[in-house]
Amino acid sequence: MKEITVQELKKMQDSNEGFQFIDVREPYEYEEANLGAELIPLGDVPDSVDKFKRDQKVVVHCRSGKRSANAIKYLEEKHQYDNLYNLKGGILAYQQEIDE
Repeated sequence: MKEITVQELKKMQDSNEGFQFIDVREPYEYEEANLGAELIPLGDVPDSVDKFKRDQKVVVHCRSGKRSANAIKYLEEKHQYDNLYNLKGGILAYQQEIDE
């Protein structure tokens, strides 16, 4: 599975690199803290496959990286996606390393 670090994500955000950013956490988690990603909770991913772009890099994140990895695994195995990147360490790593 392809991954990017929080430092790589920050560079992509700062340079306005074109990519889709998806958060697979639950709505209550998103309300508490978010990175500006589009919210598609993990349980909604099977019914929201068409919302994941195929023509650009898609960065998927959650709290720690586990749920986003599950979402990516599902999309790669069942829908042949090859442009998905897991945010290593999730929002926790972002908060620790970027938003000190």
